[in-house]
Amino acid sequence: MTRREEKRNLETIPVGSLGLIPMEGCRSLGEKVDYYLVKWRTERESEHKDSLAFSGYQRDTYILETAVPRFGSGEAKGVIKQSVRGSDLYILVDVANYSLTYSLCGHENHMSPDDHYQDLKRIISAVGGKARRITVIMPYLYESRQHKRTARESLDCALALQEMVNMGVDNIITFDAHDPRVQNAIPLHGFETIQPAYQFIKGLLNHVKGLLLDSDHMMVISPDEGGMSRAIYIANVLGLDMGMFYKRRDYTQIVNGRNPIVAHEFLGSSVEGKDMIIIDDMISSGESVLEVAAALKERNAKRIFVFSTFGLFTAGLDRFDKAYADGTIYRVLTTNLIYQTPELLAREWYINCDMSKYIAYIIDTLNHDTSISDLLNPVERIQSIVARYHAGELD
Repeated sequence: MTRREEKRNLETIPVGSLGLIPMEGCRSLGEKVDYYLVKWRTERESEHKDSLAFSGYQRDTYILETAVPRFGSGEAKGVIKQSVRGSDLYILVDVANYSLTYSLCGHENHMSPDDHYQDLKRIISAVGGKARRITVIMPYLYESRQHKRTARESLDCALALQEMVNMGVDNIITFDAHDPRVQNAIPLHGFETIQPAYQFIKGLLNHVKGLLLDSDHMMVISPDEGGMSRAIYIANVLGLDMGMFYKRRDYTQIVNGRNPIVAHEFLGSSVEGKDMIIIDDMISSGESVLEVAAALKERNAKRIFVFSTFGLFTAGLDRFDKAYADGTIYRVLTTNLIYQTPELLAREWYINCDMSKYIAYIIDTLNHDTSISDLLNPVERIQSIVARYHAGELD
């Protein structure tokens, strides 16, 4: 067992029998999480394992059998094929998985975030209030980009959060929420937004040799004012300087629902000869982050690494292939919290940061009703892996 697993010696009584429900779009991530949970609970030595309070603690799988069959009209229903009475349920859902399809009156329809969210509600509804507790793990928060009102607009994210808690969801866990203030919509319920800072740094150090992690050789860049807190955190933990771009927009016109960006203006010290870490919550089309990378290259920056929790790549990979070929970017790191295409995983410039072990730690700890605050603040783990990198202990 690793040092970390020994540290999480959970002796408290579980809230209820652990049940894992990965929705179809989150199946592969759910299976990896399940693998760790089964492994740890088999290895964990506990004098209470055979007691009634720990009933069903050690199993071959914690994944419950569920289905969301659809009628030919596109309508659907949620079905849970096992008992969930008294269970502590964790439902994993990836609303950004567009690879799944269903038949709609003979036409093939790709699932949208709305479809995934509706299916999630169907499964919650199928639980029928019989579970001891329901936690929804929704890495990409549904409608999180529609988080505030600038005109006569709907507030979709806030509505979705309220809808879930009204259906009996106790806790909502998400990653790198576009705006964490949406939790104000459900102030009496659990809401955690988790930063994958440690996994990014681990991914970088495991795949790139010869990095000099100091303020003379590396810098952290926020591509806009909204993502400042992410960049400040990484810069502080690694002891680096920080720079920021802000977007100058043309507010006289609207293109594709938003005001077009005229230019990216830079605030910060010289980037010349330094490696850059650009950190953002998501890569949508990638246009913005590549413009920032190009602007840094014009200022004679060295290698450019892009950290992004969610790699949506809505406009395909071609522009990233081109940017890699001409040296604008060196590596792009995103997580497996949302669907990744086989083409993306095969790219030389791409580094995949696996989050399944981290999610398994969170679920295991919460099931024991134990604090996860040490998991949410990874400073110690980051400093430890940096020290091991400098000592040449990483593979």
